[in-house]
Amino acid sequence: MAKWLTQEWLDEGRQLAESQPERPGATARMQYVITGAPDGDVKYYWVLENGKLLESKLGEDDAAEVTLTQNYEDAMRIQKGELDANAAFMQGRIKVTGNMAKLMSLLPITNSPEYKALQVEILAKTEF
Repeated sequence: MAKWLTQEWLDEGRQLAESQPERPGATARMQYVITGAPDGDVKYYWVLENGKLLESKLGEDDAAEVTLTQNYEDAMRIQKGELDANAAFMQGRIKVTGNMAKLMSLLPITNSPEYKALQVEILAKTEF
């Protein structure tokens, strides 16, 4: 089990995501900011290319096209499947800066059966 929001957790998630189908055009550099974590704010980023997660690292990506900022409690509830990410976004609980069109083009992936199954796999290997 990997502790949530650690590099080990990001690495495990990236390995599990290798089974995701290719999705032509689903390419983005995404920065995540989790505020108010027990040890301070946590920043990590993803590099997606055609639906494949190529990179998932702690830190900042100066080339990020989209930044999603959310508080620790909401982020944890989303990760546990207790709060829908799309609903949190619509309620203003996830702040987005950058290329909104890029983000919107990726949202259908989050509703796919493959992505939902991946989230269940990641949750089973996550320690909070």
